[in-house]
Amino acid sequence: MAQGGSAVPADKAEAALLDALFTQSPVGLHVLDTDLRVVRINTATQGMQGVRTEDLIGRHFADAYGLAEPEENEALLREVLATGNPVREHIVRAHRPGTRVEHFYAVSVFRLQDSRETILGVALAVIDVTEQVKARARMRVLGVVRERVGRTLDVVVACEDLVAALVPAFADVAIVEVVDAVVRGDDPPLSPLPRGTPLRRAGFRTADPHLPQSHPVGDVRSLPAPTPFTQALSDLRPRVLTVHPDLPWLAADPDRAEAIRASGARSLLIAPLTLRGTVLGLVSLYRTGQAEPYDDGDLDFALQLADHTALCIDNARRYTREHTVASTVQRQLLPRRPAAHTALETAYISTPSDGAGAWYDTISLSSARTALVVGEVAGQGIHATAAMGQLRTVIRSLAGFDLESDELLARLNDTAAQLAAERASLPPGDPLHREALTASCVYAVYDPLTRTCTVASAGHLAPVVVHPDGSTTIPDVPTGPPLGNVGGSPFATTLFEIPDGSVLAFSSSPVLTQYLAGRSALLRGASASDGRPLQDVCDDILYSLPNGMGSHATALLLARTHPFPADRVASWPLEADPAAVAVARHHVCAQLTAWDVDEETAFNTELMVSELVTNAIRYGSPPLELRLINDRGLTCEVRDTSPAMPRLRHARTVDEGGRGLFIVAQLAHAWGTRYTAEGKTIWAEQAPPAVSGAAVRTA
Repeated sequence: MAQGGSAVPADKAEAALLDALFTQSPVGLHVLDTDLRVVRINTATQGMQGVRTEDLIGRHFADAYGLAEPEENEALLREVLATGNPVREHIVRAHRPGTRVEHFYAVSVFRLQDSRETILGVALAVIDVTEQVKARARMRVLGVVRERVGRTLDVVVACEDLVAALVPAFADVAIVEVVDAVVRGDDPPLSPLPRGTPLRRAGFRTADPHLPQSHPVGDVRSLPAPTPFTQALSDLRPRVLTVHPDLPWLAADPDRAEAIRASGARSLLIAPLTLRGTVLGLVSLYRTGQAEPYDDGDLDFALQLADHTALCIDNARRYTREHTVASTVQRQLLPRRPAAHTALETAYISTPSDGAGAWYDTISLSSARTALVVGEVAGQGIHATAAMGQLRTVIRSLAGFDLESDELLARLNDTAAQLAAERASLPPGDPLHREALTASCVYAVYDPLTRTCTVASAGHLAPVVVHPDGSTTIPDVPTGPPLGNVGGSPFATTLFEIPDGSVLAFSSSPVLTQYLAGRSALLRGASASDGRPLQDVCDDILYSLPNGMGSHATALLLARTHPFPADRVASWPLEADPAAVAVARHHVCAQLTAWDVDEETAFNTELMVSELVTNAIRYGSPPLELRLINDRGLTCEVRDTSPAMPRLRHARTVDEGGRGLFIVAQLAHAWGTRYTAEGKTIWAEQAPPAVSGAAVRTA
């Protein structure tokens, strides 16, 4: 007290304090008697403003305050009355008098008793925490959105995950519409979104499963204008709207208006999906029935929600675009249709997936042989596709040199190692710098004239052989190191016989190879005796794969062998004597006459045979053999046992010799030398001969 002032009686001070608390305190104060009837209330708080005291005094608290859980709250108050133990900041849900809007209050309860410990009732200190509870609820929903949305690099899945996270936690109906070009991976348009831009409905979820949709998920259409939806896509601002049947903009979109009326929507929150000044789509959230309408406090949440979703959609869009580019490039790099071979039928499939590094190929070689290739580059996307294209091109180039399978893989490994070194030399910030280049490949050469197959493998890629009787085996192919390794063990080849009517199954996946080997019934229909198209067998294999096995990029190549026509090949042994040239020309003339070959082709063939036989007699070693093959082209071969390599020379004008191989090179479509353990074969191939009834020119 101030000096000279009079003392205030304690009872008057207490009464004044109570009056101040009940008339001015921002904390709601409520006094209930032992029957839990309202005795006194603080009407100064925001939640009680406009409420008449006489409307509440004497009423049971459950009837006076519009509690959402009256039984639970009454049990709590009676426990405090019985035990005297206070309860602090218990969250209570209730409706403000005269409204259906739900609010949250932090209630502290204390027992009242006099000096003689007579229980008088309870006192309640009440604080409105509605905004805090809403904020926490929004943060929980936002946490779920950040956890779920963006787990996969798929635009549609991201939208489906978004609506699943929002309904029913934050909305009764949630719709996501995305610019259709974005779903395909194209760049999003700049703001404002041009009128007529098609949007795809990518996500829809409702708390009422019987609620009709204005448009099904997947539907693509442009939004009628003007509506709040087109406005949000124009100014890129979220907006909260109260919905009622007389809104003028509903007439612009009758289908959506009918769906809104059917849902009983009362509040609408619209948030554009935008990123760096571009428009990706739109999120529309509805609350129906008696649900609390959206307010301005939800706008900040909508912005955070839209920002995260837009970023996830853009990431998925970029991946979709890269995947589309990689898939397109892969389709261009791989064979469009199986190549035609006289004694070999082929078919292939590749399973679509995120990885784009698996490839297959069939390459026509000299002497009616065919190279069968299957491989895979580790990794995914455009970089794996590019590396695959580089390796496939190298294989095709090396195959033209008639290299043995193991030597070809050794040369291919040199190229892969060089590509890996180029990756390693990239700047450390380049993502490709951290992605080592490794690849696997199997290279097999099938010879229908000897019914043999020579296989070399870089990685675990041995083929499955299906015999004519339907049994399956996996040849014991030595496993070489994966491509791209330096200093690994050398590659080795395996030679095995293939009976006519057998099937070779090559796969870029060792798991698929083992799967096929263990299911002979699946491949039995591929044998020649069954007669089914090989492509049908490939499709059946794809359909039968267990879940998950086809999710990885896998290439499968099937090759079915057939007998080579005996009347389209002829061979003759030759003496190492100059007189053998005339004998060789005589044999060739007779055979070409039997094949009814046109005069020009026959003349060129006889001339090439003369030069090749002369070259073998002069520089080779006996025994000698001449062979003609009438297949994709007309091929003549001369074999000898000398390992000496023939050399194409450009003879001078005064030289008497040295023009043999030069003449062959001018007349032949292709020519080359093939080495074996027994020696070498020099071959020359012409285009397929034309059939003619004219007489064949003789020597």
